[in-house]
Amino acid sequence: MIFRNRLLGLPPAHGLYRPDQERDSCGVGFVANIKGERSHQIVRDADCLLGRMDHRGARGSEVNTGDGAGILTALPYEFLARVARDDLGKSLPQPGKFGAGIVFLPTDDAQRDRCKRAVEGICIEEGQELVGWRPVPTEAELAGVGPTAREAAPCIEQIFIAASEGLEGDAFERKLYLIRKRATQLLRNDEQMDQSKLFYVCSLSTKVLIYKGMLTCGQLMIFFPDLNAKDYTTHLAMVHSRFSTNTFPSWDRAQPNRFMCHNGEINTLRGNINWMRAREGVVKSDLFGESIQGLFPVVEPDCSDSGNFDNVLEFLLMTGRTLQESVMMMIPEAWQKNELMDAAKRAFYEFHSCVLEPWDGPASIAFTDGHYIGAVLDRNGLRPSRYYLTHDDRVIMASEVGVLPVEPSMVKAKGRLEPGRMFLVDFEQGRLVPDEELKNKFASRVNYGQWLDSQRITLKDIDAAESVPHLDSETLLARMRSFGYTVETMQFMLRPLINELRDPVGSMGNDSALACLSDEPRMLYDYFKQLFAQVSNPPLDAIREELVTSLRLTIGEERNLFSETPEHSRQIALRAPIIADKDLHRIKECTL
Repeated sequence: MIFRNRLLGLPPAHGLYRPDQERDSCGVGFVANIKGERSHQIVRDADCLLGRMDHRGARGSEVNTGDGAGILTALPYEFLARVARDDLGKSLPQPGKFGAGIVFLPTDDAQRDRCKRAVEGICIEEGQELVGWRPVPTEAELAGVGPTAREAAPCIEQIFIAASEGLEGDAFERKLYLIRKRATQLLRNDEQMDQSKLFYVCSLSTKVLIYKGMLTCGQLMIFFPDLNAKDYTTHLAMVHSRFSTNTFPSWDRAQPNRFMCHNGEINTLRGNINWMRAREGVVKSDLFGESIQGLFPVVEPDCSDSGNFDNVLEFLLMTGRTLQESVMMMIPEAWQKNELMDAAKRAFYEFHSCVLEPWDGPASIAFTDGHYIGAVLDRNGLRPSRYYLTHDDRVIMASEVGVLPVEPSMVKAKGRLEPGRMFLVDFEQGRLVPDEELKNKFASRVNYGQWLDSQRITLKDIDAAESVPHLDSETLLARMRSFGYTVETMQFMLRPLINELRDPVGSMGNDSALACLSDEPRMLYDYFKQLFAQVSNPPLDAIREELVTSLRLTIGEERNLFSETPEHSRQIALRAPIIADKDLHRIKECTL
């Protein structure tokens, strides 16, 4: 295998392989105590849940080399305090006053030391104290990890960072985020670093901790002895079994990611990434000040579609938004044609469609920040997710039923995630929050409908141009020829659409030569092909599935993601991206 020696990230483009075409399709689940009571049993239950989703994961040519498996838990304070005392000879500050994380480092001693020095230097620059590094015990032999996974395995260490005086909570969380982003960017641009073995921070937080790797479901708990410690207690555990479909598995791409894990595909990925890059130029924040440049790029290279989603979700959290609000912005309900939706909630979604484009695709996403844990399904409901609530205050959610043995008499409630609906547990309140309640809370926070009415512009609001060129019939035939129209196009495609209101019927597939391989001149649009959902789903039909599809879009200035003002919705709303000449001239003459 020619790319086996790469430690992290994707192989370079080679032959027909392109790293930007990577997608994931996996199994997700979590178990938690809704009252927030910590125990080691939660970890054991999560291991059972993960083992039941082994069929969701995948293996390479070696039965003992997995695509990836991992677990995210709340920060186990008692466990971390013990290992810091025993292994580092140091005492940790009180919970909330320190952050901990798992870091993948190069196996080369010199490269690893360079990474550590870079992190320590940035901690000093940001006014925080690096308590120390702890090598994470691993048992590759005992776990039976395959040779490919072993050869690609990084050096795994645990990092501890103490907060400066007076810094805690969300402010310290933002500081840890900045340290991680700055270190990643610095080492990525370091010419003396071997870029194929660049370091990767699995997590760095005051709230959660992640153990993951290029493992099978059954290997995880054995490979990481930490997870078997009796004082490793948590009130939540989120697990993931990776099926990388037609992608390359790697240690860093195993999930959970820092705030979520994902089963499915993001089909709008290219556009989402491009828009986030464009917004970096207008982002400003009093929370970060001049340091905000250290957060870019928001979407990191060499990430999967799930990793890209997690990058943006994390960035939205750092703007001061809550976890559930950020998820609502990224995965909205199908609001455009739902006449039964509450007006305030519709206005919330419409306003935020001017702020951030949706991350669309067949997806089931579980998410947590330690204070909440929940899951959401895409607007089409193209992924399965089931949940149970028990009388002993446990909540169990997974890609399928039967992942954890539960006596029927213990089941308090059960159900499945519905398209666009959110499932959320609030540990502070100790209850399951209904979808309508949590969404109406955000929808009624401000009068988004009033903001839209005062700022949003439609084509009807723009005065029509007095004269529009290129509409005269005398030049029609010449213009049709210049734009590649043929008699066949008119007879078999345009006339049925106009006269009979029907799509032309043809055979499956297209046997015409690819434009890039043709010896004849071809029209520009011949060089482009529509991107469909890969492997698991057919393309959606905008007519037969109109309730969950829409061609609506807005155009106009992109504004600062760290703020929320009426001016964010000052854009032109279009019913579809295809417009007539007169409408184009209206837009050209419009001044927002």
